[in-house]
Amino acid sequence: MRALIRDAPIGQAIRFFNPRLLPYPEERDDFELPPAYVQMHGRKHTPRTSTSASSEPPSDEDVPVEEVCPETEKEAEEKESLADDSESTSDDLEKIRTAGTTYTARSQMSRVGTREALSRAHTRADLEQQFSLATIEKGPSRPIEPEVRDDGTILVDWYATDDAENPQNWSFGKKLVVLTQILIYTMAVYMGSAIYSPSIPGVMEQFGVNLQLASMGLSMYVLAYGIGPLLFSPLSEIPVIGRNPPYIISYAIFVVLLVPSSLVNSFPGLIVLRFLQGFFGSPCLATGGATLQDLYSIIKLPYVLSLWAFAATCGPALGPIISGFSVAAKNWHWSQWEMLWMNGPVFLSLFVFLPETSSNTILLRRAARLRALTGDARLKSQSEIDQSNLTPREIAIEALWRPFQLVLLDPSIAFTAVYTALIYGIFYSFFEAFPLVYEALYHFNLGEMGLTFLSVTAGVIIAIAAYWSYIFRIVEPEIRRNGLGAPERRLIPALIVTWFVPAGLFLFGWTSNADIHWIVSCVGIAITTIGIFLIIQCIFLYLPLVYPQYAASLFAGNDFMRSALATGAIHFSSPMFRNLGIGKGISLLAGLTVGCSAGVYVLFFFGAKLRARSRFAAQ
Repeated sequence: MRALIRDAPIGQAIRFFNPRLLPYPEERDDFELPPAYVQMHGRKHTPRTSTSASSEPPSDEDVPVEEVCPETEKEAEEKESLADDSESTSDDLEKIRTAGTTYTARSQMSRVGTREALSRAHTRADLEQQFSLATIEKGPSRPIEPEVRDDGTILVDWYATDDAENPQNWSFGKKLVVLTQILIYTMAVYMGSAIYSPSIPGVMEQFGVNLQLASMGLSMYVLAYGIGPLLFSPLSEIPVIGRNPPYIISYAIFVVLLVPSSLVNSFPGLIVLRFLQGFFGSPCLATGGATLQDLYSIIKLPYVLSLWAFAATCGPALGPIISGFSVAAKNWHWSQWEMLWMNGPVFLSLFVFLPETSSNTILLRRAARLRALTGDARLKSQSEIDQSNLTPREIAIEALWRPFQLVLLDPSIAFTAVYTALIYGIFYSFFEAFPLVYEALYHFNLGEMGLTFLSVTAGVIIAIAAYWSYIFRIVEPEIRRNGLGAPERRLIPALIVTWFVPAGLFLFGWTSNADIHWIVSCVGIAITTIGIFLIIQCIFLYLPLVYPQYAASLFAGNDFMRSALATGAIHFSSPMFRNLGIGKGISLLAGLTVGCSAGVYVLFFFGAKLRARSRFAAQ
């Protein structure tokens, strides 16, 4: 618990004033520098390559006699244990060799997060290698010898394969604390979009605006949390910043903005505040997935990403339920007060209990502590070196140009972006269709109408159960037996569930009739939600496997396109449904998804040819 609080924002704030209150191991008097660092710290610089496991240890000629560290009893035991374990280690190394690139250093077989694994994958062979590493069972602890560059730089790494500071090695309980906070944070912010929906009639009445203008309180929020990731996602990848500052600073602003949003009595002011809310709430969308990638290996990530998607999907669905009854009983301001009551405690939880998860940031800070301890300026982390070569122009390109470049120049990326944007826009069109169906036809009040969104939650729960079963029973065993295989295999579930979207939409559209029980149309929404949820999961697994180096930019561009189309859907869906009727309007949207369903089959059967022609795909 002490380490958790030390690495959380409150701990870093305390350390800013008095580092001795919450010291790191390197700052304690009883800290013993790992033997490899002791030898390198005392060794005169001799350029060498250091990634070979078969290389001999430094001879006495390289190290002054008085600086040679005698072998301790612990080191002797480690050597004996390593010899005993050589047979199983050779099996693990053989798995990696067959992936296409040999890891010659046993020390490098430490756990890395998905973010780091993808950044290391420049080719298909590299990606296979990272998956092979992820499938290897955790073995005995092994010391990790730091690499020495030709210029004498000593690269600070994890001390051992089971280093407790490595987020991949955190206990199940510590990972669960982080996962739970990210899920609640994501749900609370996403809830802020649709929680406004029951307030729209009150806004129209108080400010004398029409439905289109009043709906801007919803659409501007959605648009803003699509723009935010273009800024916050690259910031969180800068090692000196890390994950937590974008979270905490922006979320603090978000919570503060909820107070004037609850009190505002100016329509332009309300819309501006809602836009700012969405913008400063967006780091959960921009960086939440990256935090989970820091914690979980590439083979286990689908499970936690599906939970994160559950929070993001159910947030908007639960919003109308929470505010529907209170707004009807009080006034439209209550939806914003409820946002404050939810997000205030969540912010305090993040401030006190959310540790930094970026391994690049953790190692950068460790390198600084080791330099302070030893006085050796050669001790640096790889992320520190990379950061020193990073220019504002490169950051701007990755943030503002790369996401759109990928969409514009690669047909596969363009198709997946359009498809996910379309189904996301359809999801947000429900917030305009539901009042026309359940209030006008079935005469539900605001609270009862909000309860119909539980059909979305039910659909997601069913989808997760089916998805986890598929991953556990089919995907994982296949990867362990045969390797990663073609990325298109991640699209297999999509070949089936892609038809759920139009089928569910047709069922919803043509059973929304006062003569047909309302539960039938809700079943249609649940079927549609299953399709939407699983399609997005398949695509979000497929894209990083085809374009591993550009994963962050891919998701940022996809987020922006989804939010932009959802913004438009909020405004075009209401007049469309009023002019065409629910049945015909929903049928139009369903027809568009049928065309995209055909595109999924094209991507599955011709994906290899498209990848071969792509300038961005890993070959």
